[in-house]
Amino acid sequence: MLRKNDPQWLRYTPPFLRRRLEGRVSLHGILHNIGWLFFDKILRMGVGLLVGVWVARYLGPQQFGLLNFATALSGMFGAVAALGLKGIAVRDIVRDPDRTRLTLGTAALLQLIGRTVAYLLLLGTIAYLRPDDALARWIVALLGFVMVLKVSEIAEYWFEAKVQSKYTVWVQNSVFLFVAAAKALLIVMHAPLIAFVWATVAEAAIGASILLVVMGRQGLALADLQASVGRAKELLKDSWPLILSSVAIMVYMKVDQIMLAEMLGDESVGVYSAAVRMSEVWYFIPVAIVASVNPSIIQAKKQGEELYYARLQQLYGVMSSISVPVAIVMTFFSGIIVDMLFGSAYAAASSVLAIHIWTAVFVFMGLVSSKWFMIEHLQKITFRRTMLGAVINVALNLWLIPKYGINGAAIATVAAQGSGTLLCDPLRKETRRLFFMKMASLNPINILSLRAWRSV
Repeated sequence: MLRKNDPQWLRYTPPFLRRRLEGRVSLHGILHNIGWLFFDKILRMGVGLLVGVWVARYLGPQQFGLLNFATALSGMFGAVAALGLKGIAVRDIVRDPDRTRLTLGTAALLQLIGRTVAYLLLLGTIAYLRPDDALARWIVALLGFVMVLKVSEIAEYWFEAKVQSKYTVWVQNSVFLFVAAAKALLIVMHAPLIAFVWATVAEAAIGASILLVVMGRQGLALADLQASVGRAKELLKDSWPLILSSVAIMVYMKVDQIMLAEMLGDESVGVYSAAVRMSEVWYFIPVAIVASVNPSIIQAKKQGEELYYARLQQLYGVMSSISVPVAIVMTFFSGIIVDMLFGSAYAAASSVLAIHIWTAVFVFMGLVSSKWFMIEHLQKITFRRTMLGAVINVALNLWLIPKYGINGAAIATVAAQGSGTLLCDPLRKETRRLFFMKMASLNPINILSLRAWRSV
């Protein structure tokens, strides 16, 4: 029988699971939020993958490569534009809800300035890289404007801090499904490449507008937000290492596509991007879990170090028990998956997928570590290790791409991720404990027995 504060959905769970969840009100909120985020990402993964594969087959490796080159270049500048404020803002809202309006308003103003400057720099960069390619410059200009529209992400900060991501899911999925249908129609109509770029801009613009309206309907209108120079200094003081580390992350996540375009041409980027899309499609899992669990981790820190680190160890265990099996399965079936989805034109992507999928193990763990660094105010260490990973990735790309082509780029990315996420931990006293926690989570017994899931 359910207790007074237990949600109704609990009655539909298996009895053994229901007994573990009864009366755990805070966990109910986390699971509810994770459920919404998973619904969001699974829907996007399913429909997005279907439409994305269709678009890739329709455009062919060369045009698909140009589109992904433009997306990667815009993404690198978008990492600067975000100013590393998301985690900081969410953390501060949870810790000090009375200053929510000031925190969000200041974050919005900072992002507007940062995104505008980043957009102008992006336009200058593409003019330098592709002076004779008008189509590439036009695509980058449009996709770059999307990052300006993402100022609306302040609404996501608020909903995440309140563990109410369902509103973000409603809005983003409604717009996403509409635009996905529009892209399918564009394929049927044999539309040119630029039409698909405009569809992406429309998705960002409509989603941003509706999300801000929903935030207002839920009690926090834009007119209520405040900003101050003092609060801006506080946010930037905490976030500047994250700005630099975000750039470094985007470098070793996306620079391979930019370097492939410049060294081997857009067609190689198209083949490589097909594999990367299949590899990165799994990243929604740690994002959803960590976003929902983060407020409880922050609260556990207040209650004591033992509970705090126990929660972190459980989270690392969950990440390993998901990422390692996914990597193994995708490695063995990469050829079948690529051929079935993308066709013979992308056959070379299968070997890239078999290599690149192992970045998932480090990405899953890295998302947990990023929250620890933020809570402990050690963002400077995050910057140093991610910068190291970026340098390693660029250096390895310069060496391996001429030798092994697109497979070399995949090897470089895995090496960079592993260096930044795992191998740097033993080098500093502050992070040595994280190294042992990660290694414990990678214990085959933990993965096979799913022990971490049972202890949550």
